[in-house]
Amino acid sequence: MGIALANFPEFGLWTFLSSAEQAVMSTADIDETVRFLQYLLVDGKYYTIFSLLFGIGFSLILARHGRRLFIRRMLILVGIGFLHLMFIWSGDILLLYAVGGLLLTLFVGLKDSALIVIALSLILIPVGLDALTEFWGVDFAGPFYQQWWRVAEQQGINGENFASWLRDADNYKEMFAFLQQGACERMWEFVEGHRLPKVVGLFILGYLVGRHRLYARLQELPLKRIFWPLLLTALPLSLLYAWSATNGHPWGRTIHSLLYAVSVIPLAAVYIIGISLIYLRHPDAAAFRWLAAPGRMALTNYIAQSLIGVLLFYGIGFGLGTSFGLIHIELTALTVFFIQILLSRLWFRFFRFGPLEWLWRLLTYGRYFPIRK
Repeated sequence: MGIALANFPEFGLWTFLSSAEQAVMSTADIDETVRFLQYLLVDGKYYTIFSLLFGIGFSLILARHGRRLFIRRMLILVGIGFLHLMFIWSGDILLLYAVGGLLLTLFVGLKDSALIVIALSLILIPVGLDALTEFWGVDFAGPFYQQWWRVAEQQGINGENFASWLRDADNYKEMFAFLQQGACERMWEFVEGHRLPKVVGLFILGYLVGRHRLYARLQELPLKRIFWPLLLTALPLSLLYAWSATNGHPWGRTIHSLLYAVSVIPLAAVYIIGISLIYLRHPDAAAFRWLAAPGRMALTNYIAQSLIGVLLFYGIGFGLGTSFGLIHIELTALTVFFIQILLSRLWFRFFRFGPLEWLWRLLTYGRYFPIRK
């Protein structure tokens, strides 16, 4: 759900609009509130949870099957991510996750204490890099930015038609022209946002959780003692982060980056601990059974959300992009996720794996697995 809420404003092309264009929409007032809440409660939090879950999954694969099969699995994910980035949606995260997963193999033999230091250092490195940019003018992302706009101009894309291009593209050739420059833009975003060290740091923390099977020992952990102090710390910091994000980073780039590091990850941890406490109290709750199905086919649902976004908002589909305010886009995201819950539950009545999960498994192990029950 959180990934859909984070991505659908991009699908709906709302984030491509200028602030002046957003301000004249009929939903502008409520959109401003929704945008603040998005930074407060969504932005970065579910991305953090997703990264930690990937790290846990990596630990399971490495423990059961070793490094060689894990690397093979990550190389296949590189391919899936590349195809998604180049041919469906420029906001792909799978390619970054695959590269981060490959880098994770460099650290798996280290002691816990060393891994914790490395993980926290990687998470905080972006603060130092942003300080270098802000105070000493070191432009790490400049060459990527220039390459992005060089490719965009070759495709006839500029600042005036950028927001409307995908809405007006009524054939795949025009959509693909945008995707080519979009891939360059995504590389710039990764460098500009220092995404790789953040992701690898979170993967290492998830790997540590998996190494010690903490997910299977929830009753042994002091979750209640941690929850409230962490919430009372993370929520005020998240309010400051959201205010900074929605007001143009008035305290500067470095402080904003620091607020991200000390608010986003702790609040994501609050979500995880809160859900764990609810699970311990109500392990048979229907909500967990319903949410398990889309979780078991997360890769399929992630790619499906991209296809649905293209169908709804791009000119090759219904062409609704730039016409919806943020509130309507987020309601659409929730509707799509609810439908995916229903379809995922239905799918697993007849099949053992999600379709892309099955394909990924087949390619990883190099042998056939029956998909039907």
